[in-house]
Amino acid sequence: MPELPPFVMNMPPLVKRRCQNFPTHGFPYNQTKPPLVKGSPQPPARRTRFASHLKTYTMKKNLLIAVSVAGLFLLIALSCSREDGISAASPAFKLMETERLSIPAAIELPANLPNGNSRVATFYAEGLQKYKAQVKAGSDPVMYEWLFVAPEADLYDASNAKVGTHGAGPFWQLSATDSIFGQAFTPAKTATPDANSIPWLQLVPKNGKMPTGIFSNVAYIQRIATTGGKAPEAAPKSLSDKADVFYTAVYRFSKKNP
Repeated sequence: MPELPPFVMNMPPLVKRRCQNFPTHGFPYNQTKPPLVKGSPQPPARRTRFASHLKTYTMKKNLLIAVSVAGLFLLIALSCSREDGISAASPAFKLMETERLSIPAAIELPANLPNGNSRVATFYAEGLQKYKAQVKAGSDPVMYEWLFVAPEADLYDASNAKVGTHGAGPFWQLSATDSIFGQAFTPAKTATPDANSIPWLQLVPKNGKMPTGIFSNVAYIQRIATTGGKAPEAAPKSLSDKADVFYTAVYRFSKKNP
């Protein structure tokens, strides 16, 4: 039976019985809970709650740091994909990026000393490389292979405007008075920086086809920065098969300085 304080002992029996039944939580009336001293061990239950809170805080802090870092990397990626507000998917951006490319020696322009060369125009092309089936020479039974037919693409300038077309010949045309036809060197000048894309090329104006307008003084045509455009890996199954393969490229037109 818990010890009762003196003032309760002088009260009526009913009150004393009620006080005797009142829970004291293990502490006599004249005692208090021992205060926690800084640095002293905490009760097990309190230590457990503290550890749980600390763990939750640490997890939230780490999550916040991770989200912040991810956001920072996203901002960096976006800033890297845009310069001066130019979208990374735009022709303008593609053209700008090619100015940083290293041109393979096989298609580099000749030095033409002492005055060198000057760029006349540069265009981004997006379109198709067209193929058709032909009989593979010497095959018995008959087998088929892909034969390149022609390009079919639109030309874009550095303002993202569609300014012309590129097609069979090959030709590049901006207007009725601005066009040029090209032909390969003999032997061909090619390079293949990307095995999954059509080669880079250096061409010259086609014999018998005088360049006109903006192209009138062009001496060299380069196809660089190609993506896609290769014939399908699977051979055609019949002579009537055709294939149109998406591609992009950048075309440079240069002249010799007088």
